[in-house]
This record gives sequence, C-alpha cells and structure tokens, in this order.
Amino acid sequence: MNPSDFDSIKPGSVVLGLDAAGPADIVQVSDFGPDAKNITFRAAGRVGERLLYRGEEATLELVKQGRSYAFDADGNLLRLASEAYRIRLAHLFDPYLAVSASQIEALPHQITAVYGEMLPRQPLRFLLADDPGAGKTIMAGLLIKELMIRGDLDRCLIVAPGSLVEQWQEELAEKFGLGFDLLTRDQIEASITGNPFVEKHRLIMRLDMAARSDELKTKLAAAPDWDLIICDEAHRMAASYFGGEVKETQRHKLGKLLGTRTRNFLLMSATPHNGKEADFQLFMGLLDADRFEGRFREGVHKADVSDMMRRLTKEELYRFDGTPLFPERRAYTASYALSPVEADLYQAVTTYVREEMNRADRTGDDKRRSSVGFALQILQRRLASSPAAIHRSLERRRKRLEERLREETLMRQSGSASLRRTPELPSYDPDDADEIPGAEVEEAEDQIADQATAAATLAELEAEILTLKDLEGRALRLKLSGLDAKWRELESILDEPMMLDQATGLRRKVLIFTEPKDTLEYLQQKIVARVGDPAAVVVIHGGVAREARRAAIAAFNSDPVVRVMIANDAAGEGVNLQRGAHLMINYDLPWNPNRLEQRFGRIHRIGQTEVCHLWNLCAANTREGEVYRRLLEKLEEARTALGGKVYDVLGELFEGQALRDLLVDAIRYGDRPREEGRTTSEGGRGG
Repeated sequence: MNPSDFDSIKPGSVVLGLDAAGPADIVQVSDFGPDAKNITFRAAGRVGERLLYRGEEATLELVKQGRSYAFDADGNLLRLASEAYRIRLAHLFDPYLAVSASQIEALPHQITAVYGEMLPRQPLRFLLADDPGAGKTIMAGLLIKELMIRGDLDRCLIVAPGSLVEQWQEELAEKFGLGFDLLTRDQIEASITGNPFVEKHRLIMRLDMAARSDELKTKLAAAPDWDLIICDEAHRMAASYFGGEVKETQRHKLGKLLGTRTRNFLLMSATPHNGKEADFQLFMGLLDADRFEGRFREGVHKADVSDMMRRLTKEELYRFDGTPLFPERRAYTASYALSPVEADLYQAVTTYVREEMNRADRTGDDKRRSSVGFALQILQRRLASSPAAIHRSLERRRKRLEERLREETLMRQSGSASLRRTPELPSYDPDDADEIPGAEVEEAEDQIADQATAAATLAELEAEILTLKDLEGRALRLKLSGLDAKWRELESILDEPMMLDQATGLRRKVLIFTEPKDTLEYLQQKIVARVGDPAAVVVIHGGVAREARRAAIAAFNSDPVVRVMIANDAAGEGVNLQRGAHLMINYDLPWNPNRLEQRFGRIHRIGQTEVCHLWNLCAANTREGEVYRRLLEKLEEARTALGGKVYDVLGELFEGQALRDLLVDAIRYGDRPREEGRTTSEGGRGG
C-alpha cells in the first residue's frame, strides 16, 4: 500500500497482510490521532483487532476500497423520517405555512391578525374585535393550525353560542382539515372517566350549556390545562356595575374560569364595548384580572388596551391589490306618521304603561318593580311593532290576569285583600335578551309580559283587567280596520325602483328584520298575499329548528323562487346572507344599538359585491320614535364625517346613558315639558 492508502482503510475495505489467516474484512475503524488506527476486522470466520500505525501500511495490500456510507436500508422509512423532519421545520422557511396548508384565500387583515398580532404574543391574551363579517372564524382557524404545525398546541377548546357550534365544526373541518368534537350530554354520559375534558383534546362547547352547569364547570376545573381556548361572541360574558357593585352573570364566571385553565386565551366579539367604560374594563379583566383589578372610578382612568386588542372597521379592510374589501353601505330613515286611530291606541297604551311603572315604583319591592318594568317595556315595544303584536300581547296578558284573579278570589272574600300568590317568573334581563335570541328568550318575554303586574290587591287587579279589556278592544278594532301606517310605509319601500332588477325585471331579494314573533307572522301573511306566492317568503325566528333554519338560509341564498326573508334576531349572529341579498329593512328598531350593526352584518360581509342599502322604519309622532329618529340622524352625520365608520362610535355616543334608558324615559316622562326636552336632547346626543 502507498502511504496515502493509510487513510483509505475504512469499514468495508478488504486488506491483505493484516492477519496471517488471509484477507481481512474491515468492520470498524477508530482513529487514535492522525497516525494511529484501531482496526476491528473479520478473517477466516473469526473477529480480530489490531492497532495499526502510519508507516505499517507498506506491509499491507488494499484489495478492495471501503464505503463511508451504505444505502441498503429501507428507502420508504428514510423518506418518511425526512418528510417528518421537513414538516417539523417548515415554519422556519415558510412563515405562513398554515395559509398554504388550508383551503382558504386569506386576506391581508386576516394574515396580519394571526401572524402580526397573535402569534408573536406568547402566552396569548387577546381580544379580536374586527367588524362583523370580517372573517374572525378564519383567523381563529389559522391560529389553531399554525400553533399545531409549530408543535405548540395539542389541547384546544372552543366556546361558542349554541346556534354557531355546528358552523364552527364544519368550517374548521372543511377549510383547515381540523376535526373537533361537539360536547353533548350523551358524550358526557358515555365518557369513560366521566370527564370528557380529560379524554378529548379538541372540543367545541356551547356557551350556555357550560355557564348554567356547575357540574360541567367542576369537570373543566379538574381537567388538565388547555393550550388554547377561544370564546366566540365573547361580549355575552360581560359583567356590569349596578349600584356601585359588580353584577356578575354565570357567563362572566365561566369566562373567569376559562381564563385560568389555559395558556393562550382568545376572545372574539364585534361589539365588545357597550358604551360604559366600567363594564368594558370588567370584560377585559377576563384576559388580565391583575391589570384591571380594583373598583372603577369615573373619570380617573380609561384603559389603554391597544396591546391586548385589535379592532378594524369594514372601511379599514382592503384586498391585496389595495381595493376596498367591502362595498359601500347606505342607510335611510323611513319616517311615517300614525293615523288618528293608531295615535289614540298609542296614547292609551303608553298611559297604561307609564301609570303601571309608577305604581310598581311605589311598591318598594325591587324584584316586582324590575319584572313589571320589563313586562311594560315589552308591551311598549310590541305596540310600536304592529297592531297584531300589541293585540295578541294585550289579549294574552288579560287572560292570564283573569285566570290569576279567579284563583285569588277562591281564596279571598274581601276585594281589598292583598294578593298572596306571586307567580314564579323566569329571571330576565332585557340586555341579555338582545344578546341571546331564541325560543327560550321569546318564551321568557311572553311569560313576563303576560303575568308580571304591579297590582297588590284584588281591587287593583280587577281595575287593571278592565283597562286591559278596553285597550284590547281598541287594538282589535285597529287590527281589523287595516289602518297600519307602518305596513303602508313598508309597501312603499317594496315598490321602490331599487327593489327591481332592471335587467331581468325580477324582484330583488330583501331581508326584513322584526322583533316579536306575532309581527313576523303578520308580515309573512301580508307579504305572501302581496307577492302571491307562499314559496317566495321564508322566515327565521327562535322557534325554528336548527335544520329548518339552515334550509331557509340556503333557499334564500340560492333558490331563485325565494325573494323575501323575514327574521328576528335569531338570525342576528352567524348567518351569512351576502350571497343572496344586498337590501335590508329594519321593520322594528332594536333597543340595543349594537344590534343595528349585527343585523346589517348579515348582508354586509366578505363576499358581498353590491352596495348595501338599509331602511329603518321610524314612527314620527311617538316618544321613542322621536328619540330613535334623533339617533339615526346623528348616525348619518357620523357616517358622513367618518367616511362610513358609523357603528364604531356607538359606544362613545352613548357613554353614560344607554339607549334603552333614554327610550324608557321618553315613555315615562314624555308628558312633562321639562323632562321631554331633557330626553330628546339626550336622545340627540346619544345618537
């Protein structure tokens, strides 16, 4: 061997002269510095070992060159291992890997939210508050998938309103290939350990299912921590100050528990601020309790949450080519005047509502005053809604109170005897009702509106029933007369040229929002009679089953026969109608102004290509109508001044006094000149 062959002695070489028995197969070579090697070899069926120094190679002969590496292993295993390693490190080379690995076309604001705002924050405590329709579900899916790719997420829990959980499950599966289980009662009972939060690592849970169950909250607290918890429509977890004390809901308590059981916590809501800074800080306390600890003091501090929250309005969202993502949206106030018959009924019912509220105030019973106040507010809203709604409400209330009078009379002989039996009424908060549409809320409203009374004696109850009979008779006469100024105004809107497609001559699709179910059915009958085809009208309300609701939405979006959808706020969240319509009418105006944007967001969302038009019907000669008219005027002024960013300023415009309170004050104090001036001026400021 040449001196250069000393370094060529490697495993796999065959060397002659290394062993007296003959050629030796080199098995292993260990270097001992630059001039010595320890060689393990096989010769004549036996294994030997020898220390070889540089210079001794002259006595050896290299019969066969060795190989540093061999490629005789299973190639499929090598490919699998290298692919796993490549995927593990892929995010280092492709910072937007989840985008390319999903079935979506991500938009600039979605990418900046996930990769610019959320992923750099570890641990994540964040509120995503972009406008409705901006694709917050897509952003959440991207975050989940990116964290999984990076190995930072194994256990993930999503908490959403009951009407949205299936939509979450479908979108995560279809667009991101992520399988999530829906938490159900059957699943809980079939759980091997009795705790599905331990067994399942990817779950979607209904918000109220958990908030109302102490057992579920206990199981949640006992389970291992989650890597990420996402709460959709998180404003439902808000708390509020009442009388200087925190009024904490079951949902707020659930939110606090969830915040302690996860490393990353994401809240999502398009309407996180209700106009009261104190309440907003309580809500932000779900993300960071230490930072927002302590009693709120008016005017002393206003929280800077820019490092914990992102809010972009639709006017700030663009495509990659720089064009606006959303088309323009325009709102119109359609004022109408009540006829003399309608004005007479309005005055009579409003007087009844005002007197009963005052009587409830004099009882000194806070619980009764609260329930009676809610009942009378519901009556007033139904009075403004339609003759059908107020007639049915007065009739049901009169029948329920007559039934109670009969029961009380059986136990009493004297007309002055105090009423002892107080009906058990559901706990009810009108602000919650605005946030939780559905059959349960409709049922609670009906029960309270029918039964809550300020009457303390049989004589007072009898007097109230007589008043109700008179009002019911007036409402029935109005209903049968066909004198409905509000319906006539709706008809005039439906006859506008904009409602017809000039190219085809067909009626364009229109979404009509109302509130009471009685008005919804009343409008359905009227519109069906007008268009002459029952199949052209579909409805959504709290009593519609989930499958029927989805079928109605699909028909409105794609069936050319269906031209009109009538909905109450059961369609206010999680319903995508931008493919079907760009025209909307608020037949009833919500007492919570945030509902205006949530409703408009059903048609004004990603995918909408037409300019969206909204008509708000508003009675000109009613007290609450005057307050709302001022509000809508101010909103139009804000739209002009802010380039369309109308709804983002609602909270600031109502700082200090809610719209609901302004409307109630207008009803209660509207006959007093001094109070009337105060209320309308506040209504103007509030709007």
